[in-house]
Amino acid sequence: MKVAMDIVSAVPILGDHDHITRARQVLREDAFREAYIVDAKGRCIGYIDITDALRVNATKSNVTLEGYVKTAAVVTPEDTLETVAAAVIQSRTDSVAVVDTDGKLIGGILVSDLFPIVLSRHEPKGKVADCMSRKVVTADASDPLQRVYTLIIESGYTAFPVMKKHMLIGMISRRDLLDAGHARRSLAQAGAVKVEDLMTTPVISITPDREIRTAAELLVKHDISRLPVEEDGKVIGILDRHDVLSGLKIQTERTL
Repeated sequence: MKVAMDIVSAVPILGDHDHITRARQVLREDAFREAYIVDAKGRCIGYIDITDALRVNATKSNVTLEGYVKTAAVVTPEDTLETVAAAVIQSRTDSVAVVDTDGKLIGGILVSDLFPIVLSRHEPKGKVADCMSRKVVTADASDPLQRVYTLIIESGYTAFPVMKKHMLIGMISRRDLLDAGHARRSLAQAGAVKVEDLMTTPVISITPDREIRTAAELLVKHDISRLPVEEDGKVIGILDRHDVLSGLKIQTERTL
């Protein structure tokens, strides 16, 4: 049976004395949501996420990462994937640090890699309405792409339903900007490119009365992180991988 080391990936790594602007550059141009921070001996001391990195401005160019370090969710190479899942549930991060016995960072486990494996072992129970979040942060189709970065800072999310005349017409994510090479150009073009020009369509959505299992299958099949929930033509909620994993909490605790 697979353990943590079997699905470990390379992750962005920064030194504790690196400047905060370096973290901003790394996370702005990479699909990862978190970058791990290590000391001079390579020991993991925490992480910084995309939300904090995007808040940085030119006046902070000489500030180091020390004041931005958050406590990382940590597992060992031998830990079960259920243990990793429990760490994800508790931290709600998009990755978990894998460290050796000396605390040195080996790599990270991405939720996107962990999610389908855990689902193959544990079947989610209940309805979408039981697990979804009713706080939905949306983008408007006419918004400039820069608005996506503002939403990330304000909400902490990295993917958003796109609305036009109160109708759901697409999804826009940081990955869309990265895939299209717009991470830098969107700023330089000063609003020339709109959200609707880059959003993903058609929308993959679900209704609140469907089984969580069905929602989880959609997340895996389409390799998406968030699933809008619609009822009577209105977006009433959103479901993400963390919401589904939280529904498996009893099962994961039993295997720890």
